[in-house]
Amino acid sequence: MNCNVADRFISTSSCSVIDNLRASDNNVDTLSCTDTDKTIYNNDVIGVKNNIKIYRYNFSVLFIEELYKFSKIHQYDDRKSFKEAWETWLETNDELVTEETDRLIRLGYTGNIVSKMYKSARFYFRKKSTEKKAPKKRCDYVGITKQLLEAIDLNIKSMINEPNFKPSDGFEKFCNQNIDLLKEEVKQLIREGISNSEVIKKKIKKTYKNRCFIIISQIK
Repeated sequence: MNCNVADRFISTSSCSVIDNLRASDNNVDTLSCTDTDKTIYNNDVIGVKNNIKIYRYNFSVLFIEELYKFSKIHQYDDRKSFKEAWETWLETNDELVTEETDRLIRLGYTGNIVSKMYKSARFYFRKKSTEKKAPKKRCDYVGITKQLLEAIDLNIKSMINEPNFKPSDGFEKFCNQNIDLLKEEVKQLIREGISNSEVIKKKIKKTYKNRCFIIISQIK
């Protein structure tokens, strides 16, 4: 079985079907707000990065706590009941609402603040889960052997000054010139628990690309 996987890797890695390596894989997916988000936070969003939404006019911590309590108490109310409970809550918490309104006005907020409060309670906090997600167990990292890393570095350094050098072409040549070494590496990765030939191919290919970037940056 080990030999079969190793042979499959070599047969697909050392021929011309290798995918071209891109100059960078640091593409960031553009995140867009849902319609509900746009309704709740109309014109408040000033940026989105790494799944963290940044808002210009946040409610105070104290107000959020009270608004959240109200939202969870009336989480399963129908729209009419929720609206009625909201009107009662506004009257009961008149001082808190007034202080929060004044604070947002001082910050420069020009929208309908009570409407902003209601929409946050109805469409955001009411649906926000209180369940803590269990942290995902990280898989044990399996590295590339020192022998393969040294061979990769030597290969890159021998070609890096060539005109029009590309990591994709370098990887193609490296595979063709180091078939026996790659077979041993594949067998080692299988012993470490990685048996999928495609995963192994991507791992070695990514390692080659990363070493290219490191060596190029050192030269610069």
